[in-house]
Amino acid sequence: MKTSAAARDNSESTTPKNIRSVHFNQNENIVSERSNFIHIYCPTSCINTIESVLANHKVAYDINNYAIQDFADATLCHFQSSELDDQQQAFLISATEHGSWVEPLVGYLDRKLGYTEVKLLHTGYFLHQKAFSLLSNNRHKNEKRCIDLLFVILIAIIGIPVGIITALLIKLESPGPIFFKQRRTGQYNKEFDVIKFRSMRNDAEKNGAQWATQNDARVTKVGKFIRKTRIDELPQLINVCKGEMSIVGPRPEREVFINELEKEIPYYRFRHAVKPGITGLAQVKYPYGASTEDAIWKHKFDIYYIKHQNWRMELKILLLTVKTVIFGMGR
Repeated sequence: MKTSAAARDNSESTTPKNIRSVHFNQNENIVSERSNFIHIYCPTSCINTIESVLANHKVAYDINNYAIQDFADATLCHFQSSELDDQQQAFLISATEHGSWVEPLVGYLDRKLGYTEVKLLHTGYFLHQKAFSLLSNNRHKNEKRCIDLLFVILIAIIGIPVGIITALLIKLESPGPIFFKQRRTGQYNKEFDVIKFRSMRNDAEKNGAQWATQNDARVTKVGKFIRKTRIDELPQLINVCKGEMSIVGPRPEREVFINELEKEIPYYRFRHAVKPGITGLAQVKYPYGASTEDAIWKHKFDIYYIKHQNWRMELKILLLTVKTVIFGMGR
């Protein structure tokens, strides 16, 4: 499809000198078909950020290329659209008129990667996108609550007998309480007491709060088993009944760690827009870890979940969690 004379003039004769066209990632590992190539339009100040993020992915792209003559089947992505100048906005509108698919860069990567590149999040994305419309959808909230209570009943049928046996084993192995309560941050940054079966020694945090690690020496023998099978999470069904948690959602974190992580991870507290979950997309997609880098990866999945949550995704997460429990794939 050919562009109009105005569009050709826009792309050939009036390209601003401060906007450059950049071509990257032309290697044998990338399929070069046009359908897999994206044209990105963004403020000049954002180019380095986009380059650094896309360098980690097999994505063929160029940036601020106004020499496109045929818009048929072309995919154009915009970044920080509220800061695009008049010419960039006119070019994207012209591309839309001529049949191009135009969408936010973050949304395009969501589809391709299955998680959200949080380094590309910015204020305008939260304020001007409909991506988070589910957060204000009362019908969705009510449906999710009904699903939570249904699964509490179903899980409790098996969970109560398993819980009684677990409680006896914990009491026999080491002194201390059967249950472990800890302050965590939930929806809207409200703190609550999360309830778990105790899997560590009673003096596990005598030196203060610290990350739990893989093969943690503080974990008891019974604790190691119930952590691998996620049985230690069963008492959190009480938190779900109280409305403090959901079956599926981002894992609740401690405020002391959140204060550290939000300094390193963009919009980290946005995960509190929904109720925390007993299980979640990050838990079934990303292996256990206890570092800032691990937290960044989990945040990518958590933001993706908040944007795209639906009953199909929740069912898939629950099935993957069952697989984790059966095969002892937990931490």
